[in-house]
Amino acid sequence: MKNLVIRWQPGTMSMRPIARFFRIAWLLMLLVAVALTAAIITMHFAIHGAEVQVPSLKGMTIVEARSVTAGLGINLDVDNRYYSGDVAAGHILSQSPPPGTEVRREWQVRVSESLGPQKVDVPDTVGDNERVAELQLRRAGLEVGDIARLPDAAAAEGTVLAQDPPPHAMGIEQPSVNLLVAAPDDEAPDGYVMPDFAGWPVVSAQAALAKVGIKTATPTYEDVPVAPVGSGNAPPSLPVKPGSVLSQSPAAGSRVDQDTKVKLTVAK
Repeated sequence: MKNLVIRWQPGTMSMRPIARFFRIAWLLMLLVAVALTAAIITMHFAIHGAEVQVPSLKGMTIVEARSVTAGLGINLDVDNRYYSGDVAAGHILSQSPPPGTEVRREWQVRVSESLGPQKVDVPDTVGDNERVAELQLRRAGLEVGDIARLPDAAAAEGTVLAQDPPPHAMGIEQPSVNLLVAAPDDEAPDGYVMPDFAGWPVVSAQAALAKVGIKTATPTYEDVPVAPVGSGNAPPSLPVKPGSVLSQSPAAGSRVDQDTKVKLTVAK
């Protein structure tokens, strides 16, 4: 009986399972890569498919603009109203974001509405009680803007000390009037009434402002012509003293605070 000899070659049987494993792993990685690519493409189209371009709304009526933006899936918000001699009342003056901007659906586009030319007369509320002043402004079709309070021993609490814009002002931008109201003496001031410094020595005006913490810009100096001698019964005009204040900004009666920088024009 012949001996049966079986020869074993190393690696012949062990390599097949390993090769099969790598093929399966490679297929799995390929499937994962395809799935990730498909997901990225889907997300890209989903995101960009939900984007729209903001249209040009200037000049449209608010109703027209709402119809256009609703059709694109974006929201319209009227956040300001201004007087305008160029754009008719009820039409859009400006918008944000500007036309052509790509935004997602449900985005909010803010616009300002024209009130047309200013036709209201700004009432004089100085000296009135705060509530009376508010009623006057609303009856005139104006809004009450910011209300600042300033201790003033010479005025009853709640009395309007100053307003901005001033009475009967023309060419105002917004339909709102800011008020400066007298507060009790023990209340901390959040603003001051700008004094009239015309004729004051510039150093005195600067010292008065510095006393309450208000800064002044470098004064502007101007030449002042010599006043003509009076004729007939007219008294001669007094010459302007060098170093005296000719004009100021903000104007007298305006509300100022520590953030305001006052500009003084002074005679050379």
